[in-house]
Amino acid sequence: MRSLLIALAACTSPMTLDIAQAAEPAAAVEARTPLAELGRDDPFKWMEEIEGARALDWAKAENARSLAVLQGDPRYAGLEAQALAILNAKDRVPGVSFGEGGRLRNFWQDGDHVRGLWRRTTLDSYRTDAPAWETLLDVDALAKAENANWVFKGVDCLPPDETRCLVTLSDGGKDAVTVREFDTTTKAFVPGGFVLPEGKQSVSWLDRDTLLVAREWKPGEVTASGYAYVVKAWKRGTLLETAREVFRGKPEDVSAQAYALTEPDGSVAAALVHRGVSFFESETYVLTDRGPVKLPFPLKHSVQAYVAGQLLVSLDQDWPERGLRTGDLVSFDLAALLARPDAAPATLVLRPTARQSIEQVTATRERLVVGLLDNVTGKALAFAHGPGGWTQQALDLPANATLALGSASRTDDRLFVSVTGYLTPSTYWLADAASLKLEQVKASPARFDASTHVVEQFQAASKDGTLVPYFVVRPKAVKYDGSAPTLLYAYGGFQVSMTPAYSGVMGKLWLERGGTYVVANIRGGGEFGPAWHEAALKENRQKAFDDFFAVSEDLIARKITSPRRLGIMGGSNGGLLMGVALTQRPELYSAVVVQVPLFDMIRYSQLGAGASWVGEYGDPALPSQRAVIETYDPYTNLKAGRPYPEVFIETSTKDDRVHPAHARKAAARLEALGYPVLYYENIDGGHAASANLAETARRQALEYVYLSRRLMD
Repeated sequence: MRSLLIALAACTSPMTLDIAQAAEPAAAVEARTPLAELGRDDPFKWMEEIEGARALDWAKAENARSLAVLQGDPRYAGLEAQALAILNAKDRVPGVSFGEGGRLRNFWQDGDHVRGLWRRTTLDSYRTDAPAWETLLDVDALAKAENANWVFKGVDCLPPDETRCLVTLSDGGKDAVTVREFDTTTKAFVPGGFVLPEGKQSVSWLDRDTLLVAREWKPGEVTASGYAYVVKAWKRGTLLETAREVFRGKPEDVSAQAYALTEPDGSVAAALVHRGVSFFESETYVLTDRGPVKLPFPLKHSVQAYVAGQLLVSLDQDWPERGLRTGDLVSFDLAALLARPDAAPATLVLRPTARQSIEQVTATRERLVVGLLDNVTGKALAFAHGPGGWTQQALDLPANATLALGSASRTDDRLFVSVTGYLTPSTYWLADAASLKLEQVKASPARFDASTHVVEQFQAASKDGTLVPYFVVRPKAVKYDGSAPTLLYAYGGFQVSMTPAYSGVMGKLWLERGGTYVVANIRGGGEFGPAWHEAALKENRQKAFDDFFAVSEDLIARKITSPRRLGIMGGSNGGLLMGVALTQRPELYSAVVVQVPLFDMIRYSQLGAGASWVGEYGDPALPSQRAVIETYDPYTNLKAGRPYPEVFIETSTKDDRVHPAHARKAAARLEALGYPVLYYENIDGGHAASANLAETARRQALEYVYLSRRLMD
């Protein structure tokens, strides 16, 4: 089930209107600016044609110029080799998921299998140092046979047998994918089986012979964000165009998709539709013989799991009629909910404190498991449902670390959990949510010398007084004289939490060479629940930026680093943050790595999937909201005569989520203003900016060469 990022509803105080106020006419609806008028005079609008010859020629010329500089640095070859050795290491711990007959599945890439192998083994074999793997699908061989640049995007297998799977493949890493039915018993695609041609689509099993599909059924039948809003049921053996419509949203929605709630035996308890009204608001419908029936949840909710006959729903707004609050995790008896949607009682499962956030929710056969952040430290809680409601027990996993809930079995109550930290290689645990038994089954080898560094957590006071936590990974022998080369990373959006995690490449290419690494938990993220996210939405966006500047200034005030030695990095929404930092506080930084960014915020809603993010940033077509966006929009706020450092901007031609024009236009405008720019556009790779491990190693080596040149030399 998909859990959308959602926001805290604003609270308003009740007020009494006098007669004169009550008689006043309603405020006029704000007139929208025609989209064609936004950025009409932009001299670089031609770069928005993704595969246009002029745009690609420009990108290739920029690549040639920038790569000559970065790859010509004597450090580049060694850094790339180190990154590639870590990424391709044969002794990497393979993450696994539960599959058919208790077997475990894994997707694996290395130097011999650049596109990857989908494979399986047994649990007993997985416990050994050298598991025996059986290949299910060789993506390299498939790509060669079909002369296609296939990127593996995952599988969805039909319970309970899990032998029939929907394999998702992307051409070059795009969000647009093709879907094919695969049989794990024959280890081949099913002759005459389900095949969905390329598109931005969602697909889910209803039963062995029926799929629930949301896609562009007719040309142009997509939302402004480019996603489907019509769901159909497609029967095996029939033409795709004859699929029966079961739900229709609206073109102004973000998207719609359907999925089945299944019992452990594979039977379908209900089929639900998620209608994304906006990025943070949604409606949930149950499909019935009488048509879709809307369930009575608040707009800011997310269906999280189904277990023991209970539907689990998280709330990102208060539900006063039920006595429920923002951040609560609640359950509904599914049978009662389907019988009388408006009368079914809601049971509180978990209410986080102000310094906690529910990060993950998953279900085994009979247990609910919740991953909880407590002051940016992970915990895992197991819940059982009985006649008296829910009971809770903690899984005794390592403390002061980041926990990630992995694959959960539906045939028993086991699940995989990974444990990691900045200096601690990830360990993989098999947990039983019923007995609470824990077994460490794997431990990742160390990829760098962590003995020279220490992890600390500090707080910085933002402009409005809010305390913003941040982690510092620094050399133990750091001199507090501002000389430490320091890389600061942040994201600050969409309720995404930045938690401690082990990165072998970052550790090898930065920490081991004496660098300091910092992660800021700024507002806009989800570290402290929906309220932390809500605080930086739309008209409050500047607070996220102020938080970032406060952390930067605190690092300088502590003399951990100085503007001469401080560099910053961020991608996607974090790329927007980098652009704002460049234009608002360039004097604080000597290096800025801008990865697959949002940058032109006046036209962002017309580029890629931008229209779906209006709930995060506001609508530039509305003058009042555009006025706010204009205050921080990096693209239009680039000016001559400012102390901008040389920046490094990266994107991917195949990124169909955040349009590559953002990065292209940022670089072009900076160059037009006379500033030095390094630019790299990977022709493949999608929003990850790399389609395979070799491309990832190249990108990371380029980044750390740039940072070394700017901060260490």
